[in-house]
Amino acid sequence: MIQVTVYRKKNQIDAFKISGHADSGPYGYDLVCAGVSAVSFGAINGVMRLCDTNLDIQQAGEGGYLHVSLPNHLHKNEMEKMQVLFESMIISLETIEQEYSQFIKIQSK
Repeated sequence: MIQVTVYRKKNQIDAFKISGHADSGPYGYDLVCAGVSAVSFGAINGVMRLCDTNLDIQQAGEGGYLHVSLPNHLHKNEMEKMQVLFESMIISLETIEQEYSQFIKIQSK
């Protein structure tokens, strides 16, 4: 199962972690895993390009683990853009969770 944990400070996304595998289909044909990967990496790439900033990204092994931390010192408009993009990512992941709840769980801390 894929576990998504969203870490918030002052009601804003500070970091998120995605770990595990959906195992909803054979290797290479797992639609839940593919959807989660596309949504999360799309958001990361969007933030890095549109906000012109680097993120602290940690990955492990052959997938199955992603941890992203937002920088602490950003201009207000950059932080607002990041928040909108990452909140949109969370909404997309929640949509996947609604349809495939046996393969993905999302929690906030």
